[in-house]
Amino acid sequence: MAKDKIAYVCENCGQESAKWIGKCPACGQWNTYKEIRIANDSGQQAARSAASHLRQTTTGSKNRPLRLRDISSNDEPRIDMLDEELNRVLGGGLVPGSIILLGGEPGIGKSTLTLQTVLNIPDKLILYVSGEESVHQLKMRAKRLRNNGDENENLLILTETSLENIFSHIKEVKPDMVVIDSIQTISTEDVDSSPGSVTQVRECASALLRFAKSSGVPVILIGHINKEGTLAGPKILEHIVDTVIQFEGDQHYMYRILRAMKNRFGSTSELGIYEMQQNGLRQVSNPSELLLTQDHEGLSGVAISSAIEGVRPFLVETQALVSTAAYGTPQRSATGFDQRRLNMLLAVLEKRVGFKLIQKDVFINIAGGLRVTDLAMDLSVIASVLSSNVDTPIESGWCMAGEVGLSGEVRPVNRIEQRIAEAEKLGFSHMIIPKHNMQGLGGRHFNIELHPVRKVEEALRYLFG
Repeated sequence: MAKDKIAYVCENCGQESAKWIGKCPACGQWNTYKEIRIANDSGQQAARSAASHLRQTTTGSKNRPLRLRDISSNDEPRIDMLDEELNRVLGGGLVPGSIILLGGEPGIGKSTLTLQTVLNIPDKLILYVSGEESVHQLKMRAKRLRNNGDENENLLILTETSLENIFSHIKEVKPDMVVIDSIQTISTEDVDSSPGSVTQVRECASALLRFAKSSGVPVILIGHINKEGTLAGPKILEHIVDTVIQFEGDQHYMYRILRAMKNRFGSTSELGIYEMQQNGLRQVSNPSELLLTQDHEGLSGVAISSAIEGVRPFLVETQALVSTAAYGTPQRSATGFDQRRLNMLLAVLEKRVGFKLIQKDVFINIAGGLRVTDLAMDLSVIASVLSSNVDTPIESGWCMAGEVGLSGEVRPVNRIEQRIAEAEKLGFSHMIIPKHNMQGLGGRHFNIELHPVRKVEEALRYLFG
């Protein structure tokens, strides 16, 4: 009997090699090659025949080339997930025959979100395949999510890790939707390696993709996150699927953000916000009212910014604390904000405005546990730092939006009308905006007093006199 062969596969991109290599020639990553065992010729022949049989069972009639003008441009009917936040991120609903990858850190709520969503879809036959939890654990979670006691008669639970057995149950049940929790726990007999390896994840995802495209049944895959913060498994996994959704948030805070990293059927700029509660995730339709505390009046170091994540505007509370450095070397710490950008803004504040902060500790926090990447937060960060430094609170009713450049100028920001409308809706009376953005408003009247500025000094003069 011939011995099994040894090969090496890159965990990041799936590139194969006959010997171990320190640096992958395909993706350039170091120390990513892992040893796998390849079956002998008879095993390979059996694997090829099994793969051929799997393709025959999951592939329908052969496609033929079509002229572009003969292809219908009508939008495909989407499946309503009965979740406004999830529908928004997906681009209007779940497309039949699509394959979705939902990733996130352990314990962030991926399984909770998926199970809660499928429990609320009573008119679709859904097969929920779990390779991590038992049926009793899923039953307990379902009871916690549905306090009213209603049961979804069309939800079928299957605990299985073999891909061949999963396809057998799919052929028997004929579901309208399939959920795999998680793709790293599924394995196929065609590959002689442990579940979660690069080859297993790649082959299982490819087989599920062929099934979804040939049958028109959408498949939702739940994926793990590695220590680097990226989706575990080969990079080709993200290329295979139609949509990659990231579930983000801090486990110590109640808010969760759902954002699309890739979407073939919609925009990647959409954002969904949830609030984690005892009985599951609650949709947050107006995040501004929840992110703003109502009792910060008279407190220094607090500034309100009109930010945009994706295409959704919401007001964010920026908190700052400036104190004398106790140990000689000043500290710079930011929670929810880019640390390097904070250092740049402090340098601008010292060079262009003249405030000496070189011997001061500076701490920045975005209230609510959110991480905001909008550059329009620059103005509120500088305002909160100065407010804490001089121990003077900013008057209530003021908010701002503007990007700060290295020369101290306030640069224009996008979607200024949406930012102003959000501040106006929440009852703010004054708003500082970049002067260049006034040209795009076209003389439109708002019920909020706008203060256009060109430099940081002008904005600080409005706030502190």
